[in-house]
Amino acid sequence: MQDRLVRFQLFGQEFTFYSNASEEEVDSVIALLREELESGDTFSRSSVPSSKMLVLGCLRMAAKYIQLHREFDAYRQTQATVLVRLIDKVASGLD
Repeated sequence: MQDRLVRFQLFGQEFTFYSNASEEEVDSVIALLREELESGDTFSRSSVPSSKMLVLGCLRMAAKYIQLHREFDAYRQTQATVLVRLIDKVASGLD
């Protein structure tokens, strides 16, 4: 897929970037960013510059990503352990 120009507005500012992601993917990412920024009730939009709000929103999303990555790694390790036990059990039953 070829890069295309994406435009969206946030905090009264227009942002543009190029992406080769599908339109659905881009829409999902922008919606996620909007949701993250709207859920951040710790700052008043009038007292914090929009650039800082965007960075804080991205940092919160990155923190969630890292947490999910850790949880997924732990899940994979647990599943691998369960699988080894199951294989051992089946192998011992075949003897």
